[in-house]
Amino acid sequence: MSLPENYFKLFSLPEQYSLDQKALDTAYRTILAHTHPDFATAGEAQKRVAVQWTARANDAYRILKDPLQRAIHLLHLRGIELGTETNAAMGQAFLMQQMEWRERLEAAATSKNQPALRALLDQLHEAARRHFNTLTRLFESETHQEAAEITRQLMFIQRVKDEARSRLDALNDTMT
Repeated sequence: MSLPENYFKLFSLPEQYSLDQKALDTAYRTILAHTHPDFATAGEAQKRVAVQWTARANDAYRILKDPLQRAIHLLHLRGIELGTETNAAMGQAFLMQQMEWRERLEAAATSKNQPALRALLDQLHEAARRHFNTLTRLFESETHQEAAEITRQLMFIQRVKDEARSRLDALNDTMT
């Protein structure tokens, strides 16, 4: 029995960006109940297959649960590779916004300004929320190239959020 590469099919879910979290959770638990190695009662070969299915189910669940990873997976299924290593082209407005966020991050981190880091995180969170809303509409209208552009932007926003969170955590650690 081969392991599906399409995580939506693995969980018998519709191949779409909008996702019923409850249906995903139920499908995940169902697969684990039937494939978890602890429940494999036959020989070693069946246990190995169970381990493979469990690992695939864990990966699939993690990816489909995360809206950004789900978008990347869905684009991949549509034959659209983001090519973030080779395709960094983004609109002028977003490039300017990137530069502003980076400058604010560096200034706040350098000056150990926790309120400024929190404000930046709030702004990044709001930008991500707007981008995810746009991404939902783009997938619904099957505008996949534009969805890929928004996904690349979200990947950048996520990196800056992670870095800002890390810098804020480091400042909090030095304060305690």
